[in-house]
Amino acid sequence: MADLPLDRLAVLAGRSFTVTDLPGGLTNVNVRVQSTDEVDPPLDLVVRCSGNDPGLLDIDRDAEHRNTAAAAEAGVGAPVLEYREDLHMLAIGFLPGHALVDADFSDTDVLTRAATAVRALHEGPRFVNDFDMFARQAGYLATIKERGYRLPSSYDAYAEDWTEVQLALAAQPRPTVPCNNDLLAANFIDDGTKVWLIDYEYSGNNDACFELGNTANECQFSAELTEAWTEAYFGDPTPADRARVRLQALCSAYGWSLWGFIQSATSDLDFDFWSWGLERFERAAATFEDPSFDRLLGEVVDG
Repeated sequence: MADLPLDRLAVLAGRSFTVTDLPGGLTNVNVRVQSTDEVDPPLDLVVRCSGNDPGLLDIDRDAEHRNTAAAAEAGVGAPVLEYREDLHMLAIGFLPGHALVDADFSDTDVLTRAATAVRALHEGPRFVNDFDMFARQAGYLATIKERGYRLPSSYDAYAEDWTEVQLALAAQPRPTVPCNNDLLAANFIDDGTKVWLIDYEYSGNNDACFELGNTANECQFSAELTEAWTEAYFGDPTPADRARVRLQALCSAYGWSLWGFIQSATSDLDFDFWSWGLERFERAAATFEDPSFDRLLGEVVDG
């Protein structure tokens, strides 16, 4: 933290401030900065400090900045105060509240507030880029194989099933909306009245059902909670809506598992990325092999 050149940010120029590490973040260092001088107004912001080489994970920092600003315009994201591409820093306003944990979603009020926030994001300004998990999965898999990174021996056994999922979702395509695409529990900030959404590192216009399925996957929702989550978002979901969310949860698990395997081979962080990726792969494999898999494909195609 001491090595961060925070004083080079214009918003902090000439100000005295304290810096506090924020937990979480597997590709960034996040710190809270609060002014300690008598200048009005006081400052309370978060600075996201990213690594210098996001290429392996296909991260577009410029798109992250612009989409973060769009999310703020939609009323669910923190305001952008400064973006310094040269310093790999993005300064945003601090959002009071607490980051959710998986268990919080079992509270109906929290689930409803979270779904309201996601709908607001999806109804807001379009993002500057698109996100396609099938393209990203192909890119990540190519990187792993070209570089000889470790991969579960059975990963490719589901290649044909993966293609079936892609074809089923494409049979009844839906308009894309601005999506965060990485809404794990910690990226929901709940102030007790409203939920805010943070971290637009992987954001892009996408199928709304991927957003819902990704959260169901990352937060390990039960089948019942996935149903409740889908209902909180859609109100009166169709069988195709429900099936699409479940298939997109599979897409999240199968695709993002590769992110973990790349990080396992390349990251210097003291974190077990291999187990992180393996857990998601095993979750995806269980869905591929579940007797309901063919039914889900059919319900999505029938739309």
